[in-house]
Amino acid sequence: MKQELTFKPISGYVVLLIAILALGGSIAGFAFQMIWQGVVAALLFVFLTIGFTVVNPNESCVMVLFGAYKGTIKENGFFWVNPFFNRRNISLRARNFDSDPIKVNDKIGNPIKIGFVLVWKVANTYQAAFEVDDYQHFVLVQSDAALRKLAGLYPYDNFEDHEAVVALRSGGEEVNEELEREIRERLTIAGIHVIEARINYIAYAEEIANAMLRRQQATAIVAARFKIVEGAVSMVQMALEQLSDKKIVDLDDERKAAMVSNLMVVLVSDKDASPIVNTGTLHS
Repeated sequence: MKQELTFKPISGYVVLLIAILALGGSIAGFAFQMIWQGVVAALLFVFLTIGFTVVNPNESCVMVLFGAYKGTIKENGFFWVNPFFNRRNISLRARNFDSDPIKVNDKIGNPIKIGFVLVWKVANTYQAAFEVDDYQHFVLVQSDAALRKLAGLYPYDNFEDHEAVVALRSGGEEVNEELEREIRERLTIAGIHVIEARINYIAYAEEIANAMLRRQQATAIVAARFKIVEGAVSMVQMALEQLSDKKIVDLDDERKAAMVSNLMVVLVSDKDASPIVNTGTLHS
């Protein structure tokens, strides 16, 4: 693979002075009836002015002479090059690509919508100019393909795939690093340097979003209930032990069961309990 070459152009200010002298000579030739001298000077002036080129900061200019790559100007300034050179300006600035969310299937087949942001710039002007037809379009297409591949490697979450260590929703840096690696491998051929790539949008597709939301809510409720029951059992056990240790009341197994039942209802219920006050004796 041919590598990028650095082209050293001539200062444009020196050639500009020569062009001004040629223009003056052309005017003088026609003024003093020296037609051939005036024509030659005019042609020289046109030839010199065609070769002027300006390279702005963080830009480059690729030089091609009759199909042969001659090098790339990366130094910014005002220059003169062979007028027969075919010149192509390529920006070296960092660029952002914020993709629209696309619909894909995750590892277990759930339809999801996912989007990402990509920061990239051209690192090799030869590859960007000649290895692909349109390097900007190439970046968009290959980045989209990399995102689709990434979505198929991981589940959206681990509710259904409990063995999944990494999920798209909670993978964080690990998922972003995998996306960045995949995009970098695909864009290397075009001389593109990937500065950063990360997921900035992820959600279930509309057709299953409501069902998945209800599932997540149910899972959260079950987890909360588990904690509540676990705490209630500990509190009942502590209450029975305190009553027994301090000999406040002596309960048989039947009354312990009734007390446990009442305490569990009070502690676990999601509504306020309505107590009934017994004004009789303990055994009435």
